[in-house]
This record gives sequence, structure tokens and C-alpha cells, in this order.
Amino acid sequence: MSQPPIHVIDSHTQGEPTRVVVSGGPDLGSGPLAGRARRLQLEHHWLRGAVCNEPRGHDAMVGALLCEADEPDCVCGVIFFNNVCNLGMCIHGTIGLTVTLAHLGKIGVGTHRIDTPVGVVVSTLREDGSVEVTNVPSYRTAADVGVDVPGWGTVRGDIAWGGNWFFLIDGQGPEVAFSNLDALTDFTWAVRRELAAQGITGEGGMEIDHIESFGPPGDPALADSRNFVLCPGKAYDRSPCGTGVSGKLACLHADGKLAPGKIWRQAGILDTVFHGSVTPLPAGRILPRVSGRAWVNGEATYFFDPADRFRYGIPASL
Repeated sequence: MSQPPIHVIDSHTQGEPTRVVVSGGPDLGSGPLAGRARRLQLEHHWLRGAVCNEPRGHDAMVGALLCEADEPDCVCGVIFFNNVCNLGMCIHGTIGLTVTLAHLGKIGVGTHRIDTPVGVVVSTLREDGSVEVTNVPSYRTAADVGVDVPGWGTVRGDIAWGGNWFFLIDGQGPEVAFSNLDALTDFTWAVRRELAAQGITGEGGMEIDHIESFGPPGDPALADSRNFVLCPGKAYDRSPCGTGVSGKLACLHADGKLAPGKIWRQAGILDTVFHGSVTPLPAGRILPRVSGRAWVNGEATYFFDPADRFRYGIPASL
């Protein structure tokens, strides 16, 4: 039996793409988004390949499956994924989803609750078209952790949760500049491999699958820092990475360097900027707020001809 067509809408959030599957996706049943996300990962990997892999996609593409919410008073649910796995949360994707819902006429200016596999987030669409996302509670679990990396010696960083697990490195490795993309990719990929090999994880043994390297901003008048973020599929984040910014905010607040309500301006590798702030929570956690902009830039219907060998995307290995 052939797969029915699916309809997608594309956007980019300050350079980083989001592809929202608005219809034709798999039936994942009902219940909490975390359970449905597991079913998507285990039983419907064809969607990830069709949306994120060539010939329709590319390594940096992030997919977002629009779902019915399970939590009350939410406008929708969403499951984010990239070319290799599901993502717990994705702030650039939530910003892209928000402008996509507005494009479809499903929401207007105001505040909207969105159900995700890691909890409910709140997205506020502003009059000027910008979007602020109140993320899930974020926190640092360990500071100044050393990992031995061949060719680099002991690399030190913080481990933090911002909806995904991050290892945050400041002032080590190649200069954080667009001209150093290959070197930064090699460095952060080596760090990720060694974290796994040396058994350094997030809480509950969760894999640290995002590596974030920081350096000085290109223009201190516009940003406080510039980052390079390596995502699970080995692509770099073109935006400043909202869940990574959430982890950074948690670390800054834990170190007494970011007071409640103060704005942190985080530039990404393309020098686009997210603005973030924190509200303290008990047990050393914070509620991060991250704002940015996205633009809808296309839509398409995908067809799945059984004679097309690559109708579900070109796999990583043939």
C-alpha cells in the first residue's frame, strides 16, 4: 500500500530551518506527547527520512509533526525531529511553528500554550512578528566537567538541560567564527564522542547529544557572546539555538552572572541573535524566556511513488 501525500510548510528562524508537517503524518494515537514521540521514533522513521533527508531535505533540516495536544488549553502538540532522531524540545522550531500557525490563520497575536514531549511551553506572538518562547524549566547538573579529547587535552564544560542535554564549552577549541566551521565541527564532534566513551551523561544516563562552544561576540554592541552548536546529526545550528541558550542562561544564573529580568543577547554562528532572560525556580532551576524571529518561506506536498527508491529519503548508508 502506498503512502498518502503529506503537506509541509517551511520556515527559517534566523537562518535555521523548520519544516512543519501539517497533514498526512502517521497516526500516533492519543495520550501524552512523550509516548507518541516514542512511537514516531520506533515505528515511523520513514517520516524523518522523507522530511529531513535528501532529496527533499538536508542535514540541518528540523522537522515538526503537528499533533493534537494532550495537555489542556494547548493550541496544538508538536514532536520535533532531525535527520537522525527525535528532539526533546526545539525553541527555534517553536518559533517557526508559531509563525506557521499564524500563516495558516490558526492563531493570532497573543500567548499560546504548546504541548511537547518534555512539557508545555508558552509561545507569545508579538505585534512586530517576533516570538518569545517560555521554555520548560532548565538547569545545570554539573559545572567545570573535564573530558579528555585527543589533540585537545582536557576540555572543560558545564552539563545543562534546556529541553535537550548540552555540554557547554567556553573559551576552548577553535575560534567561534563562521570561517572555522570545519574545525569547530571536528572539535565538537570529538568532544561528543569522548563524552559518550568516558560515560559522561546527563541525568539518568541520558546522552549529551548537543555540544555548544562559546566565544566573544562579533559586535559587543549587539550581542554578549557568540556560539557554535553541534546538533545530534552532526550539522551545526544556523540559529543561536534556543534550547542551548536556555542551558546557557541556567549556567549564568547558577554562577550569579545573570539576574532575573536581565537580558542576555546570544549570537549564533551567523551572528543572528536570540534574547533570553530567566525567572528563578526552586531547587536551582530557572524558567527561561527566549525570543527571536522566523519567516515562512515555502510549502509543498510530498508524494510517495512506490517506484521511487528514495521516496522516504536517502538513508545514511545504502
